[in-house]
Formats: sequence, structure tokens, C-alpha cells
Amino acid sequence: MKSVLRKTFSWHAGPPAWGPAMVAGFGCALPLLLGLFSGHPGFLWASVGAFQAAQANPLHRLGMLRMLMLIGLGACSAGLGFWAASDPLLSLGLFAAFGCLLAWLQRFGSEAGKLGIGLAVCLCLGQGQQGLGNLDKPLAIATLFVLGGLWVMLLAFGLRGMHGLRMWPYMPRFVSLLKVLKRHAKRLPRQQWRLHALACTLAFSLAGLVVNLADLQRGYWLTLTVVTTLQLEFQGSLVRALQSSLASLGAAGLLILLGHSLQDPALMVATLLPLITLNRAIQANHYALFVLQTTVCFVLLAESLAQDWQLAEVRLLNALFGVILALFVALLMHGVQQLLEKHAKRMAAPHQTP
Repeated sequence: MKSVLRKTFSWHAGPPAWGPAMVAGFGCALPLLLGLFSGHPGFLWASVGAFQAAQANPLHRLGMLRMLMLIGLGACSAGLGFWAASDPLLSLGLFAAFGCLLAWLQRFGSEAGKLGIGLAVCLCLGQGQQGLGNLDKPLAIATLFVLGGLWVMLLAFGLRGMHGLRMWPYMPRFVSLLKVLKRHAKRLPRQQWRLHALACTLAFSLAGLVVNLADLQRGYWLTLTVVTTLQLEFQGSLVRALQSSLASLGAAGLLILLGHSLQDPALMVATLLPLITLNRAIQANHYALFVLQTTVCFVLLAESLAQDWQLAEVRLLNALFGVILALFVALLMHGVQQLLEKHAKRMAAPHQTP
């Protein structure tokens, strides 16, 4: 029991990573301050791109390559979410595809799953921010996202130079990486992954469709609540899905209480920047904690320049609907799993020897 608790609450292995934390803090500070002084919503997307890029550690061997991949894929995800926000069928198909992609990446381990959760969050923010500002082109959203990420990459190059490292590390042998990922995926039973992929696809697609059809304001409170519960390690457990849903709802309630009590973009930015720095310094290794930790910062970034915190009940209701949807899909998948187990027992019974 002690080892399980120690593994669950192990936020960070080793000392805090203050170098990447400073890169994340300064990377998000510039676009947030520019957005605060100018009032232009485009700087919000630059700050989101900066935070997405800062998830990679530039001092690691594959850090810069991972940072470049996070920027490019994150920009595409945000732009696609913004593009599909006005069409129910596009939202349904796109969210279903990203739900399947998230399940597929989780199959290859926690690091690949962290990439998938980042892309899913960018998709949710892209859909939820449609209509809130004067930006109406997905290409503009993606470009601003990339600019924020490139600003962080510039800071990352400076950090590597301070440590005497190569500006661009040697490229890895992708064949070896693919062999490792394939070996890791084989450890997971095929039926378990298929059920998880079905749950992710169904839950995420329904979340995107509900936000579109109901025309919910700040709809990412619903979709992000759903996506934080889509974790492979739950293995169909209703208890763990309920715990995750309640944790997501509790975190949403605390964020809403914080924003409603401040109701000032300047105070929000002043609170957010130290939180981002501390968040990156002690970034969680455990996947479930990383999801909660990162999603909280993404939501605060999306809400940092908001002027409508008096609509706190709208945000809370969206999060509550997300919990109900996630629990409905978890209950449905639990029923499907029970039926499959009973069918397997009936098929195995005639072959058993007396």
C-alpha cells in the first residue's frame, strides 16, 4: 500500500527543474503581458502555444525535437478545433478521431499519452474559444500558436547554450524508437485496449457534439472535464472513473472560485505566472497527476484575460455535464466488459475437461 501511494503522489523525480521552469515562465509572460496591455485575444493563443512548447525539457536529448513536435501538432489541433466548431458533424468526427488518437498514444506509455493529452486539450480550447474574440480564421489561430512556441524555443536554445550543449542534438534512430514502442504496446491485452479506445472515441465525440449542438459558452470546461477521465490505467474500474471525475469537478470548482474572486485580468496574470513556473519546475511524472496539473494551467491560460467571470454558474454547469457524460460512458463500457467476460466464460466452458 505504501509503494502504491508513493508512486501515485510522486510529483517529480529528483530536484526541481528550474531551468525549464524559467523558460516556461518567461515564455508565457511576454504574450500574456502583451495581451493584458493591448487587449488583443491573439496573444492568448501565443501564450497557449508557449505553454505547450514548454512541456518539453530542452536539456534532454530529445527535448528540442519533442518541443518542435508539440508546437506543430498543437497548432494543427487548435486550428482544427476552431475550424470544426461551427459544424456538428465535423465536431463529431474530429473529436472521435482525437479520442481514438489519445487511446492509441496511451497504449505506448505515459510519455506518449502526455503528448496525446496535450493535443486533445488544444483541440478543446480551439473549439471552445470560437466566437469569443474577433479572430475568425483557423490559420490565424495556428500561426499565433506557432509564434508563441517559437519564442519558447528561442529561450530554450539560450538555456542549452548556457549549459554548453549542442544547439540541436543528434537525431535519434527512429527504428529503435519504434521497436521500443512496439514492445511496450504488446504488454497490453488487445481486448482491454480496444475497449479503452471505444470509450475514448465515444466519450470525446459526444462531448464535442454536445458543446456544438447546445452552443455552450466556454465549452472547453465540458470537454476538458471529459478528457481528463480518459485514462488507460483505470482498466474499466467504475470506482477510479468516479474518483477521477470528482477530482476534475473539484478542480474546476476551485478554478471558478479563484477567477470569480479575482475578476481582474491583471491579478489573474500575476497569479498565473508563478503558478506556471512552479508547475514546470515540479512537473508530475505520474500520468494522472500530470493530466490534472497541466489541464489546470491550460484552463487558467484560456481564462486569464476573461471579463465574464460573473458567469461562474455557466462554467460550473459545463463541468458538471462533463462529469455526467464521462460517468455515463464509463458505466456503458463497464457493462460491455461484463458481457464480454460472460461470453468468454460460456465459450470456455464446453472445452473444460471434467
